[in-house]
Amino acid sequence: MTSRLFAALFLVATMGFAQDKTVPVFENGEAQIVEGFSNYKDYIRHDLWVQTTFNTDGDDTLDRVHVSVTRPKQTDTEGLKLPVIYVTSPYFAGVAPDVPGIMWNVEHELGELPTQERAHPEVKRLGERPIISNSHISKWVPRGYIVVHSSSPGTGLSQGSPTVGGPNEALAPKAVIDWLNGRVKGYTTPDGDEEVKAFWSTGKVGMTGTSYNGTLPLAAATTGVEGLEAIIPIAPNTSSYHYYRSNGLVRHPGGYLGEDIDVLYDFIHSGDESKRPYNNKTVRDTEMANGMDRKTGDLNDFWNDRDYLNQMDGMKAALLMSHGFNDWNVMPEHSNRIYQKAKAMGLPTQIYYHQNGHGGPPPMTMMNRWFTRYLHGVENGVENDKQAWIVRENDKRDQPTAYDAYPNPEAKDVTLYLNKGGNQMGMLTTKASKRQKTETLVDDFTISGKDHAQASKSTHRLLYATPTLKQDLHLSGESTISISLSSSKPAANLSVWLVSLPYTDDAKVLTDNIITRGWADPQNYKSLTESEPLKPGQFYDLTFKLQPDDQIIKAGQQIGLIIFSSDKDFTIHPKPGTELTVDLDKTTVTLPVVGGLEALKTATE
Repeated sequence: MTSRLFAALFLVATMGFAQDKTVPVFENGEAQIVEGFSNYKDYIRHDLWVQTTFNTDGDDTLDRVHVSVTRPKQTDTEGLKLPVIYVTSPYFAGVAPDVPGIMWNVEHELGELPTQERAHPEVKRLGERPIISNSHISKWVPRGYIVVHSSSPGTGLSQGSPTVGGPNEALAPKAVIDWLNGRVKGYTTPDGDEEVKAFWSTGKVGMTGTSYNGTLPLAAATTGVEGLEAIIPIAPNTSSYHYYRSNGLVRHPGGYLGEDIDVLYDFIHSGDESKRPYNNKTVRDTEMANGMDRKTGDLNDFWNDRDYLNQMDGMKAALLMSHGFNDWNVMPEHSNRIYQKAKAMGLPTQIYYHQNGHGGPPPMTMMNRWFTRYLHGVENGVENDKQAWIVRENDKRDQPTAYDAYPNPEAKDVTLYLNKGGNQMGMLTTKASKRQKTETLVDDFTISGKDHAQASKSTHRLLYATPTLKQDLHLSGESTISISLSSSKPAANLSVWLVSLPYTDDAKVLTDNIITRGWADPQNYKSLTESEPLKPGQFYDLTFKLQPDDQIIKAGQQIGLIIFSSDKDFTIHPKPGTELTVDLDKTTVTLPVVGGLEALKTATE
């Protein structure tokens, strides 16, 4: 056989072998399901511990993070390297049981604390090695990715302590990404020295997750770690202060009345039982107890250190945010504030908002295109797509409407003025009326916001509404309330709802009635960092934003502004009777109307 013929046969054989290899496939800018990656039984699953740079559990060694890996067999048999979808969580190993007394008692006066101590349930760790979680595997591995999971510090088999937003919760996923890029070491055991290398990783990592699991991708991204190319946070808690406080007010997340940051600490602390006494004393009973300040609700360094907006300067990852406009647990401001900063920084950024509650990822095609572009490097043009994707009322979640940005670029602020009659229904108008004087409401936490909206007459709230809309009206952005009020007591809750009227009891459309909401502490009228007792009878001016929204209010409805004091489902419950008096001449609400004043006039006149 001649050397030329041998070379030709070798080339043909090599080409044939290469064609037989299983590789990712892309169509229309999206990674496709590949048969060779789809046999779950063939997946290689193993776990390890990654070395971190911190020690938070009181021993003399650096903490290690428990990590599990799920990858196609071809990463062994064919030497295939693939990008990674990485999910980290404090929930994977189980959470605290729902026992009586785990929440803070809210039946007390403002500025006080309950006399009885909270219950501190112990979490029993769940799960068996090497599997931490099965989430996201069926979605991404068949499309040519490796899926990696890890437990947050102080949870599961990860060492350290939970801190609920402390530095170690950002540095832990950073360490895992560093390991995936060969920069730090991983080990087969939590205390041994036998190494595990990520030889199958391209080094390109994308992160996603929902709620707390959506917070941690952002936390990792703020470290600026090399290799974290893209993140898709879904309903992330981006600031513990914005989660547990609102404009100086102690305000609980919807559905979790009495929860605070120390409650969440107890809820997730599933780590090594022998380390819990140290962790409890150091983190919960010292740092949190001294920093959370349930008496005043003031903003301080403890809360600022747990706000990822303050830590974004080094962030490089492409950002696709997802949130629900009717998420009253992790409220929609959490995503909007990060999206706005990322956009201002010039990062590749998109936001997806739907009209439902907590959770809800973007459509699969959006996520697929995002990760395909930034992890596989396929030039699919996603960075040139529209920046905002809003699911319109009654549309399917996978059929959002595209806009150039959020808020809608055509939205303009329109200021509305209050006209007397709020104990029944005063009017909201575009022109101020002189000498409206004052109107008073009496606090009663036992009355729900829905009851306030449906009452034809009440001394416990003030209600003002626009004329009935003759045409649909599109609101997009953040509404703002500027209010001048006095209180009969040194402290008072202040709650504001913007609703569409009539307020229906139909459960199918109940969320449509609430346009947006907001809460504030009048004691913080000067500053969020310092409150001062109110002098009864003295008027105080304060301005604050309501939650962001994008909603089309239908013709035949009215836009109603409800002002009341204690919010049954969100605030502390002081004894009823506090009087709030509102100066109508110095109180306004500003709405972000698509089309501005002319659109509002057309819809109401």
